[in-house]
Amino acid sequence: MDPDHRALAAVAQGDEGALRELYDRHAGAMLRLLRRLTSDAGAAEEIMQESWLAVWRSAGTFRGASSVRGWILGVARRQAHNRLRRAEPATVTLDGEEAPDPADAGADVEAEVLAAAGHREILTAIGALPRRHREVVHLALVEELPYPEIAEVLGIPVGTVKSRMSKARARLAGALRRGLVN
Repeated sequence: MDPDHRALAAVAQGDEGALRELYDRHAGAMLRLLRRLTSDAGAAEEIMQESWLAVWRSAGTFRGASSVRGWILGVARRQAHNRLRRAEPATVTLDGEEAPDPADAGADVEAEVLAAAGHREILTAIGALPRRHREVVHLALVEELPYPEIAEVLGIPVGTVKSRMSKARARLAGALRRGLVN
């Protein structure tokens, strides 16, 4: 059993030291995620506190099907969405983002464009992506989570993660190819 699984099992038994251990290992990733989900640093920190409280309370529900890091980030994301849902009016997206795309023959061109672009240009282009695509890109590239864990964090199927990542890559390559990023 890895140290995170042991620590979470100890948290489920009421071990505050084990919670501190998990906090020390995963708080940075949690705060990065929460700052991406809300533009208010103060709100992100409040949600982070609520998230660790939720981890404390629900540690016994962890089934071990994924990494502890993925589970903890999923708890934080749900806490953020619960808070943001109360604060923001609901909107409906009608742009067909969830519709499957046909196979993309230009994937190699996308990879070449992304590889040639500079770091700042890529970060600017990522910032312009729709939120659902930014989340997937952030979890995959910054937090280095595999697709199944991203699916768990976001509460979506793995196929949707793959689709969103593919769409994000296409949008990024298109923006960089057209020179829309300075």
